[in-house]
Amino acid sequence: MRRSFVLAFPPRPLLAAALTAVVAGSLAAAPAGAQDGAFRWPNGARAAVSLAYDDALDSQLDHAIPALDRHGIRGTFYLQLSNPAVARRMGEWRAAARRGHELGNHSLFHQCSGTGTDRAWVEAHRNLDTTTPEQMRDQVLLGNTMLEAIDGQRERTYTAPCGDMLAAGRSYLPALRDAFVAIKAGGGADVVPSMARLDPYAVAVAGPVNASGQEMIALVRQAAARGTMVAFTFHGIGGDYLSVSAQAHEELVRFLAQHRQEYWTDTFLNIMKHVRGEQAASQAASQAAPKSASQ
Repeated sequence: MRRSFVLAFPPRPLLAAALTAVVAGSLAAAPAGAQDGAFRWPNGARAAVSLAYDDALDSQLDHAIPALDRHGIRGTFYLQLSNPAVARRMGEWRAAARRGHELGNHSLFHQCSGTGTDRAWVEAHRNLDTTTPEQMRDQVLLGNTMLEAIDGQRERTYTAPCGDMLAAGRSYLPALRDAFVAIKAGGGADVVPSMARLDPYAVAVAGPVNASGQEMIALVRQAAARGTMVAFTFHGIGGDYLSVSAQAHEELVRFLAQHRQEYWTDTFLNIMKHVRGEQAASQAASQAAPKSASQ
């Protein structure tokens, strides 16, 4: 079976040469300009890792959450609230939240752009091309209310379905910023190139499909070499669609648990709260520096 990384958003293959270099360990001495040596992760960790899962799929409850719980790892589950698996297995989603997993907002109806030959599956009444930004804002904010009814939490992160940011030709994400700690949207590098330049409202993800455990671990090691983070976004685990095998997922989670001092693995919410705090502190220090120099 072909193993690849396909973004949960626009498809983009993982560069084989770069992956080989990571596996070989050649990125252990990454160029200084590619590293964020001044960025501080909790407890001296070298990188942060977010394990997130889109669409509220049965295989996530059946395979992903049990694997995370076995190894004491917390993940983020972006619920498409109209998915029947949300209502049918509400008790299990609530239990996952009580155990520390994050329930994120993935909209009510998973509206994506119908433009492109690979979007024939987009239903006409859920086509983002004919949905206004105002309509998207209203339904996403309603999603927050529904999620609070499930887990009792107020702070939330959002993942734009398909990574699409335009509703009827206009960006709908700016209107959501005040309601979210962070947003994942659009394409970009599998591993965040710089924490200092990361926009918390446009975080790119690595979307593994048919990937091996070693391929995913290679990206974690690349993030450590840069001192940054990798935000995985999965769909099916051992089933459903855009899937990764349960065995490969288990290998990745086991590796992260065995090296938890080196790689800080937490919910996307907790990671991005830390990132925003560090960015704010860095900005404040930069603004204070000229005043100190002039005194």
